[in-house]
Amino acid sequence: MLFNYILLGFAILVLLSSIMTVQQGNVAILTMFGKYRRILYPGLNFRIPMLEVVYRKVSIQNRSIELDFQAITQDQANVYFKAMLLYSVFDNREETLKNVAFKFVNDRDFMTALIRTIEGSIRGFVATKRQAEILALRKEIVESVKEGIDSVLESWGYHLIDLQLNDITFDDVITKSMAQVVASSNLKAAAENEGQALLITKTKAAEAEGNAIKISAEAEKIAAQLRGEGIALFRKEVAKGMSDAAIEMKEADLDSSFLLFSMWTEAIKNFASDGKGNVIFLDGSTDGMNKTLKEMMAMNQIQGNTATTAKSTKKPTT
Repeated sequence: MLFNYILLGFAILVLLSSIMTVQQGNVAILTMFGKYRRILYPGLNFRIPMLEVVYRKVSIQNRSIELDFQAITQDQANVYFKAMLLYSVFDNREETLKNVAFKFVNDRDFMTALIRTIEGSIRGFVATKRQAEILALRKEIVESVKEGIDSVLESWGYHLIDLQLNDITFDDVITKSMAQVVASSNLKAAAENEGQALLITKTKAAEAEGNAIKISAEAEKIAAQLRGEGIALFRKEVAKGMSDAAIEMKEADLDSSFLLFSMWTEAIKNFASDGKGNVIFLDGSTDGMNKTLKEMMAMNQIQGNTATTAKSTKKPTT
C-alpha cells in the first residue's frame, strides 16, 4: 500500500515537472544532454523531466541601453557622446533564436560586445571629421553606424532599431571658443545688416531728394517759360495796341502826341493809386515833360514806321 502511494507521488511529481509556462514576449531554449533540443514559445508547454533542460530564456521584446563615451576628431578635439540604443531580436525563427542563445556565454558578454561595437563605429566616423562639423552630422553618424553594424548584429540574431545621439559636448575650452566664434559671427552679420540698412536708407533718401530737386527744377523751368511767354505776349500786345492806335490817330489827322500824353498821365495815375508806399521821383517841370514827350514821340515814330512797312508788304485784297 505504501509503495502505491510512493509511486503515485512520484508520478505526480514527474507530471508537475514536465509542465512549463513561458511568459509572453519570451521564448525558452531547451537542451538535452548539453545539445540544443527545441524552443518553447509563450504559453503552456510540456518537456521531458530531468532530460530537457531550459538552457536560456530569451526576451524577444525591444530593449534599450544608454551609452556614454568619448571620441576624438581629426583635429584632436575631444567629443563626448550620450546616446540611447534601441534593439531587439531580429525575428522569432529557430535559427535566429539559436544564434541569440548560443553566440555569447551570457547577456553580459553580449552587451559588452554590442556597446564596444557601437562606440567603435562612432569613433571611427568622428575620427574622419573636424570638430566644427560634428554638431551638424548627427544624422550622418547614425546612418554610418547602422550601415556598419547591421550585418554584424544580424549574425548575432539581433537588429538595431534606433540610435539616438541625445547629447554631443566638447571640452570647456572648445565650447567657449565655439561660443566666441558664434558671437563674433553674429556681431559681424549684425554690423553688415546695419550697414546695408543704413546704405539703403541713405540711397533712398538721396534718390528722393534728387527726384524732388528734379521735379522742382522741371516745374521752375516750365514756370519760367510760361512767365517769359506771358511777358513777351504782353509786350507784343501792348506794342501792337499802341501801333494800331497811333496809325488810327494819324489817319484821323490827330496828333499822336495826345496819345502819348494820355498814356503818361494814366501812368502817373496808376503810380499814385497802386503804390505800396514806394517813392518814385518824376520830373514834373516843363522841360522834363517836354523831354519825356519827345522821347515817347520818337519811340512812337519808330513803331509807326515799322507798322507802315509791314502794312505796305501785305498783298491787296480784291
